[in-house]
Amino acid sequence: QVQLVESGGGLVQPGGSLRLSCAASGRTLSSYAMGWFRQAPGKEREFVAAISRNGGNTYYANSVKGRFTISRDNTRNTVYLQMNSLKPEDTAIYYCAAGPSSNSDSARPPRYDYWGQGTQVTVSS
Repeated sequence: QVQLVESGGGLVQPGGSLRLSCAASGRTLSSYAMGWFRQAPGKEREFVAAISRNGGNTYYANSVKGRFTISRDNTRNTVYLQMNSLKPEDTAIYYCAAGPSSNSDSARPPRYDYWGQGTQVTVSS
């Protein structure tokens, strides 16, 4: 079992930045590829970014590419999402998730087994 807790959300003006953190307990995160997802009011949850177990590979949704950066620190059992140039359409609850992966280089696990409770990000002037 893995427990995931997100933090770092809040209210920010358009063009601003936030860094989300996802801290894990229960098992080492190095066994999992990690992803960030988001869900805006009235919309389905969507993929944002993912990172391989070893941190060497990442991939992003087109809507955030060039603005968001996912990273991880396996020694701290934590994954991060640096969000820059935020837009009102980035407003959502952001969730981190852990996916088992036998390939340490893959940022595309077959599924995500564990989810955090989410952190609210609001981009508004």
